[in-house]
Amino acid sequence: MTASHHLHHDAAGDVAPRVHEADAAHARAHADVWAQDVSVGYDGDPVLEHVSLAVEAGTLLAVVGPNGAGKSTLLKVMAGLLRPWSGRIEVLGGPPGREARRVAYVPQAEAVDWAFPVTVRDVVTMGRYPALGALRQPGPTDRRAVSAALEQVKMSEHGATQIGSLSGGQRRRVFLARALASEASLFLLDEPVTGIDAATQEDLMDILEAQTKQGKTVVATTHDLACAASRFQRVLAINRTVIADGPSSLVLDPDVLSRAYGGHLLVLAGRTVLLDDAHHHDEPPRGERHYHDDRQRP
Repeated sequence: MTASHHLHHDAAGDVAPRVHEADAAHARAHADVWAQDVSVGYDGDPVLEHVSLAVEAGTLLAVVGPNGAGKSTLLKVMAGLLRPWSGRIEVLGGPPGREARRVAYVPQAEAVDWAFPVTVRDVVTMGRYPALGALRQPGPTDRRAVSAALEQVKMSEHGATQIGSLSGGQRRRVFLARALASEASLFLLDEPVTGIDAATQEDLMDILEAQTKQGKTVVATTHDLACAASRFQRVLAINRTVIADGPSSLVLDPDVLSRAYGGHLLVLAGRTVLLDDAHHHDEPPRGERHYHDDRQRP
């Protein structure tokens, strides 16, 4: 996402980004994630249509929108887990999945099998597996990276704890630690600050902000519009397509909110109230289950 994106109203009154051709070429050249006219869905049913965006390195981007808007689907496309029906997308200079070792994807909490018998340290160590390959075992460098990640998220003392016995906020910390241990260039985080206490939210946002200051890129979906406005640099509002993209202050613009959330908004005494469920899916449940690592599936 670059400063060259401007909001405009099309003939139908919709808000969408306008990118000049020269600016578009510049954005693509400097983007960690670049997409042009991407459409995708499940079993013939479209979820996202004609999505175009550019996310520059070092950006802290919030993706917002109502339930079923396509937020989780967008992350899956970026992660290379879902192939677009049409359009083009590049991630870290190539097709999604080519640079998988440099991408850390963290799904929503409810997509994880918390009953899987694994410790906190085991989960964080899994962040090192893509670089290790199938045959190598973690060495001293890997163990140091894991310890450093656990310390960053304030979970060092829980290394031997079973992941399923942790609180929701602690689980979020652990999965962020796994992403940090991978030393990724791009973080794709699905609802990383949903359902956690304010102190944990601030801690996690401080960590993500520090990563972007090191040149890393963070793309995170969120239902917390106040957090999106105050802690993120940029915002992408979507509802099956791009409604708006630009500085994070856009998330509090009544016009943008109205167009993104539509009937999910209620105006009471002059104030706009969002009626939305923080736990959402872009598509009906299909028995999908995310285990922590392919090599450890039961």
